[in-house]
Amino acid sequence: MRPRSSLASFATSLVFITASATGGAGCTWAAQPARPAAAPSADSPDSSAGLPTGSGRPLRNPPELVSRDGVLKARITVSRRKVAVGDRELFALTYNGSYMPPTLRIRPGDRVELDMVNEWTEETNLHVHGLHVSPKSPSDDIFVEIKPGGTFHYSYRIPRDITPGTYWYHSHADMLSAPQVAGGESGIIIVDGLQEYLPDSLKHITERVIALKDDQVEGDSVKTENLSIGAPTNRTVNGQQNPLIRIRPGETQLWRLANIGANIYYKLHLPGRKFHVIAQDGYPVKRVYSADSLVIPAGSRFDVLVQGGEPGRAPLQTLAYNTGPDGNQFPQVNLATVVTEGSPVRPVRLPERFAPNEDLSHAVLAARRDLVYTENSAGTEFYINGRQFDPNRVDITSRLNTVEEWTIVNNTGEQHSFHAHTNHFQLMSLNGRPTASGHRWYETINVPAGGNAVLRIRFDDFTGRTVVHCHILNHEDKGMMAVLDIVPGTVTEQRR
Repeated sequence: MRPRSSLASFATSLVFITASATGGAGCTWAAQPARPAAAPSADSPDSSAGLPTGSGRPLRNPPELVSRDGVLKARITVSRRKVAVGDRELFALTYNGSYMPPTLRIRPGDRVELDMVNEWTEETNLHVHGLHVSPKSPSDDIFVEIKPGGTFHYSYRIPRDITPGTYWYHSHADMLSAPQVAGGESGIIIVDGLQEYLPDSLKHITERVIALKDDQVEGDSVKTENLSIGAPTNRTVNGQQNPLIRIRPGETQLWRLANIGANIYYKLHLPGRKFHVIAQDGYPVKRVYSADSLVIPAGSRFDVLVQGGEPGRAPLQTLAYNTGPDGNQFPQVNLATVVTEGSPVRPVRLPERFAPNEDLSHAVLAARRDLVYTENSAGTEFYINGRQFDPNRVDITSRLNTVEEWTIVNNTGEQHSFHAHTNHFQLMSLNGRPTASGHRWYETINVPAGGNAVLRIRFDDFTGRTVVHCHILNHEDKGMMAVLDIVPGTVTEQRR
């Protein structure tokens, strides 16, 4: 499924900083600020005059924990603390004492050694969303329960041919994912290597994390119980309230857009500018495409190129978005202020073709399956194929080294997302129509209300029990999840 030709030999000239906690082999790992941008973008202090809300402070990339000598050693501690959330001080669930925790930055072929320490009063765990790693312990096993006061040591090897891009990490505790992620348990993962596919003129551009993280407030705390998706919700960027994002006229920057919240949608828009997409869900595109706006369900990510226009200010917005008659209506909100200023630079021609992609259009199919989404009239119970999630029941059995075609049928009056663990998939059609610009690769898609999506998924490298589910976590926690067991061996072609 992954382009295998050149990822293992991506450029090694990138400069890396050291990472967290005290590790073995005599190495000391220290949390550091994000590395400075290679291209200047005038991140000097600026007046907040003219801004509608927020601090007017420059956007800060989260600190980074970065692999060294092929190993990322990290320690992530869950605790409830009073911290800065946007422009308020609130009690929240934190990773390493911060609402916007460190970015885990790794390279293809790295080994990850990560201790998860639970200082909270509920069980939790840690899921590395989108990473193509084993679903078995001590790797990305979402069935692990880390009890209060407990520690679990995660250990896994990142494949050398993993696709570069933006991923994220978050709690996947059974029935507790929504409150824990909404409470603050989420952060960014970056797999380096996208620069390999950029022309020389763009290999060292300014890189910005744009982590979209939202909260509802109850008293002096981020709300975690009785969450209502349609309730008033505060939206932050990297945990900041309406920060400034600076860019020079004509400058090209790489923005890593990621919805790392529990439930809500974003429809991202920057007036007068386009988003030039080079990767989605951690999978580089074959051809770069441009969009005036991007719909980003919870869990989805886009890596985009943005070019500065004329000097001035513009709001980075999420536009009003309606998920259907039984869903939610989200209002338009200004998320950040983009400030175009400084010495102009000559705009660089953006690439058209980008990275190699495999195509499963002509693959031999081992099976075809329908996964049907339904819900009760009260919106309190959610189902896949008429069943609610049971961790002790296997719903789908698939075999290693085979390709299957799945049709996700949404028999509800609201949009749902579909997310697969362990393997990416190729989207073949949406509501019976081939997707624009070819069959792109994803691990999280949006399925229209009353509609369907056809995808093809290949089971590479790893066996074990994992899950597929709607990534609106309120829906997942209330049943819209199924157990997938990937088993060894091959099967002959089966067609419905």
